[in-house]
Amino acid sequence: MARQEGLIKLVGQMGGVSFYKTAQDGFLARTKGGVDGERIKSDPAFQRTRENGSEFGRAGTAGKLLRTAFRALTINTSDGRMPSRLTAEMMKVIKADATNLRGERNVIDGEAELLRGFEFNENAKLNRTFFAPYTANIDRVGGGATIDIPAFIPANMIAAPQGATHVRLVAGCASIDFQNEDYGTDTATSAELTLGIAQQAALSLELSFGETDARPLFLAFGVEFYQVVNGAMYTLKNGAYNALTLVAVDGGA
Repeated sequence: MARQEGLIKLVGQMGGVSFYKTAQDGFLARTKGGVDGERIKSDPAFQRTRENGSEFGRAGTAGKLLRTAFRALTINTSDGRMPSRLTAEMMKVIKADATNLRGERNVIDGEAELLRGFEFNENAKLNRTFFAPYTANIDRVGGGATIDIPAFIPANMIAAPQGATHVRLVAGCASIDFQNEDYGTDTATSAELTLGIAQQAALSLELSFGETDARPLFLAFGVEFYQVVNGAMYTLKNGAYNALTLVAVDGGA
């Protein structure tokens, strides 16, 4: 993969070279290559390739399902490479499956807890943004989850970007059936808090998973920054500084 230089940028194919544009890296070029697809599907020499491809596809599907479940929050709190980063983490979960053979490993029999700490926005990590102590708890039996934050001073405990006047604490939970591609979600938010030196009273964000059964359960917590202009509240720079992290995961049965 090579970058296109010069004033004229190309898109399309020419002489066995594909020219294309990406959101993150600009205009790129690459040569067409690889093994015939039919051979990969049937040749015993490519058995490992087929196994890896099957598991990679499963990781992509699982990642998309989790992204969809948290879309209400990630629509303003994610970086451009988040989908590919999440797929890579899902591959780690699948490879931790000690029950099934290669090519048949899956998220359900893997270690979903490996996703704990995943940052939806790599450019604004929660542990570099929110410094107040908090407790994240998943109650599988009760079917709920909570984020408890003791009293804190926003100006001291939140690293706010320039221009932000207010912050909102957000949480979301999801119970995901990766096998049947189904999920249940809930979200909770605080009021808009002034980024000042006045002490903020203790907060508790409470959520409900709905159906849990043996499904993996995920709990995310984050912050969203706002700016007040002429009395109206606006998301700061389209959410570029917002943080959201998977702070608790219960892998289920």
